[in-house]
Amino acid sequence: MKEKKKKNHFIPIIIILIFILGGVFGFFAWSYIQRDINGTDESAGEYTLNIESSDFQYEVAKDLMNNKIIISDTLWCYWMDRHYPDFTFINGEYKLTSNMSYAEIAKKLQNPDVSHKTVSVCIPEGDTVFDIADTMEENGICSKDDFLEACKDPGKYDYTFLNTIPDNALIAYPLEGFLFPATYDLGENTPAFDVVDTMLDVFESHISDKWSEYCTQNDWTMYELITLASVVEKETLGRGVAENIASVFINRLNINQKLQSDVTIFYGNALREHGFEEDVINSYNTYKCDALPSGPICNPGTENIDAVIHHSDTDYYYFFSDLQNEFHFAKDYNEFEKLKQQFPWE
Repeated sequence: MKEKKKKNHFIPIIIILIFILGGVFGFFAWSYIQRDINGTDESAGEYTLNIESSDFQYEVAKDLMNNKIIISDTLWCYWMDRHYPDFTFINGEYKLTSNMSYAEIAKKLQNPDVSHKTVSVCIPEGDTVFDIADTMEENGICSKDDFLEACKDPGKYDYTFLNTIPDNALIAYPLEGFLFPATYDLGENTPAFDVVDTMLDVFESHISDKWSEYCTQNDWTMYELITLASVVEKETLGRGVAENIASVFINRLNINQKLQSDVTIFYGNALREHGFEEDVINSYNTYKCDALPSGPICNPGTENIDAVIHHSDTDYYYFFSDLQNEFHFAKDYNEFEKLKQQFPWE
């Protein structure tokens, strides 16, 4: 007679235990997840999240997880997709804590503590450093004072063309002239250094071979080219005359005659209003200084930089604009005086 096999009574028990343990684990895992989603009342770790224009949901989720604001980037992305499928991230800085619920985080991410919202600002040709500083402050990008301070030390920036700026204590703002006029998309509350660096970078991208070649052929520096172009920029009221104006100034420089440009006096007045001493102001006054002013008096556009390079071949030494903003050019002082009587100018 065969012997009956003994039943293993432990198998059902083991299965039951597995289910129990699985249930317990699942319960605690679910509770853990829910606590993260719903937030807790426990003491919280703090983190300042910085969202930049290149950041999307995945980058934000990774940052939140790596800094222990959430437990899982995948879980947070799933929750956001389910509850806020059209969520838009706003550039800025956000102070977050680890005990915040996902709903609180989402709400917070629409209200930055420090906004870096992108603002489009237009810097026209001929704007001075003071004009640009005002524009930056008015648009909440950086303060006027911070911008002006950031324009004083070219040594903080890594651009070869800045090496042409002379080490001259009489230069008010060494970066004047290189703040390229263009339309910029800048974040609110951006450090002034970064704003200036962006503008210098755009200037560098516009340097053409013909600018460099002209400087080499005429034994000029880039700084001198931009300085003269800035005077032409401020003297020119429209198209078609910049090349003639440039020829007048170059003819004068060639015979060591003062430029005698009124626009350099206007710039000196602006320097005086900003607290500069008379020796600095006079170094820009082309009725007093021997040749070029000590630095650019505005930020010229490419059109007037090119006008200097492609200046007309004339024997003009004088010019003025009449009351209709028409320009008149003369070869000598007598002709200049006759033209002024013929065409009223003031």
